[in-house]
Amino acid sequence: MRKRMLILWCGATALAAGCGERSAETGGEAADAGGYEAAETASKPATEAPDVMMRLPMSTVSEEARAMFLKALHANDVGRFVDANALFEEAAAADPDFALAYMFAGLTGASTEEFADNLAKARERRDGASESERLIINGWQDAFDGNQEGRVEKARQVTELNGDSPRAWIGYANALTAVGRISDARSALAQALDRAPDFVGGHIAAGNNYLNQMPKDFAKAAMHFETAVSLEPDESTPYDLLGDVHRAQGRLEDAYNDYTRAAELAPTLGSPLQQRGHVNSFLGNYDEARADYTRAMALEDARGSNTAPFFGVFRAYVSLHEGDPDAAIAELRALIDEYEGSGMEGEADLKINALNNIALIATHYGDVATAEEAIDDFAAASEGQAASVGNPEFARAQEANVLFARGMLAARQGDADAVAALAADFTAKVEADANPRKHEPMHMFEGLAAYQAGDCAGAEAHLVQADQNNIYVRYHRAVCFAQVGDDASAQEIFGELAVYNFNGPYYAIVRKDVLARVSETG
Repeated sequence: MRKRMLILWCGATALAAGCGERSAETGGEAADAGGYEAAETASKPATEAPDVMMRLPMSTVSEEARAMFLKALHANDVGRFVDANALFEEAAAADPDFALAYMFAGLTGASTEEFADNLAKARERRDGASESERLIINGWQDAFDGNQEGRVEKARQVTELNGDSPRAWIGYANALTAVGRISDARSALAQALDRAPDFVGGHIAAGNNYLNQMPKDFAKAAMHFETAVSLEPDESTPYDLLGDVHRAQGRLEDAYNDYTRAAELAPTLGSPLQQRGHVNSFLGNYDEARADYTRAMALEDARGSNTAPFFGVFRAYVSLHEGDPDAAIAELRALIDEYEGSGMEGEADLKINALNNIALIATHYGDVATAEEAIDDFAAASEGQAASVGNPEFARAQEANVLFARGMLAARQGDADAVAALAADFTAKVEADANPRKHEPMHMFEGLAAYQAGDCAGAEAHLVQADQNNIYVRYHRAVCFAQVGDDASAQEIFGELAVYNFNGPYYAIVRKDVLARVSETG
C-alpha cells in the first residue's frame, strides 16, 4: 500500500506494525555531480521545476538522475507519494549505480516486497556512495532486521556529519519516535526547523509528531499544518493534514471542509475523499461515507494506484460504526476474494491487512471460530510473504505478529494457560530485537487477559506497559479505572478518546461506548 511514507527515515513503513490511518514526512535536494550538495529552501507550484532542500550527500554523476531525484523529493515533501515513487525509479534508471535513489524508491514503494527489493539494490551499490548515504541505507537495513536501536545510532551519526541538514534531523527524529523517545524526537525536529524554518517537510514532520504521539499537542500540530498550507497553498496534502488536526480537535465540520478543499486541488486523487469518508463515518452519515470511499477507490483505480482495496478496508469499518461486525467481516472477506491471485502490487499486504482486521474484530465480539480461521489464514499469508521477501528477521517479526493475534484471542476466551504460553513464545520470538518497545504487544494481550478475568489491577500493571497510542489499550485502561471507582482517571481517558476521530477497527468498535460514557458524566 502506498502510505504517507516518512522519507528519510519514516516511522511507518510496511515494516512497522502501526494501526493508525497514515503518517507523513519529507525528502530533499542537492547540487553538483560530485555528490556533496547544499541548496536553498524554496516552495514553488508543482508545475514549476522546484528548488528543493537537500543538504545531504547525493552520489550520482548523472545530471538527469539528479534532476529526477530532486523532483521526487519535492513531490514527496508535498505529499504526492505515487509521483515521488515513479520519479525515484526514473532517477535509478538514469543512473543504475545511484544507491540512494533505490533506497527512496523502496521507502515510497507500493508493497513490502518492493521495499525489500529496492533495499537490496541500494545495499549492493552502497560502496560507491558517501558515508552519509551508507548510514541511511544501513539504518534501514537495521530497521528491517528488527534493530531499531541500530537505526537510531546511524541516524544520529548522519546528523553529526550533516549538522546543517534539516533532513538529517528529521531522519533522527523519526528513528527516535520509533523507539518511543518522543521528547528527544521533538528536540530533533526543533533542530530541523531552526535550520530551515520555511521547509514544508519540517512542518509536516513536526505536525504529525504532535498529532500522533503521546503526549499530543493539537495546538502545535495545527500551527505546523497551517504553516504548511501557507508554504504550499496549491498542494492538496497540507489541507488534508489540517483536516486531520481539526478532527483531533473535534472540529468535524471544519475537517470536512478541509478534505473537500484538498479534493478540489487534487481531483484525480482518492485520498482526500477517503479522509472525508472518515468524517462522515464519525458524523453518522453512513451512506455518504460509503459513497466517499467508493469514489476514492475509483479514482485510485483510474490512476493506476494499488491503494483502492486498502480504502476498501476503511469502507468495511462503516459497518462497525453501524454496529454490524458480521457485515464488516463479510466485506473484508470479499476484498480478499476479489484481489486473490490478481498479481496486484501489494496483494500480500492487502490480504494480511484484511485478515488481521477480521481476526481482531471477531476476537472482540467473541466469534472464536471466525477468529481462529482468520488467524490461521493470516499465519499462512504472512509465512508466504516472508518466504517471498527472504529476510529471516522479517520472517521472525511476522511470526511474532501471529503470536500476538493468538494471544489476543486466548485473552478474550479467558484461557490463562494459553496466554502464559503465548507470552513466553512471543518473548522468545522478539528477544533478539534491539527495540525497547518490543514487549508492548505482549503486555497488551496479557493485560486484556487480566481484564477479562476481572482483575483490573493486573490489567493496569500490563496495559500501562503497552503502546499508549493504541486506542484499545487506552479504552480498557479507562474501563478498569471506572470499575475500581477512579472516575477522574477514567473520564480523562474517555474524554480524550471521544475526540480522537481517527479511523481504525479498534476505534470503530469502541467509539459509541466511549461517547455514551462521556455523555453520562456531562
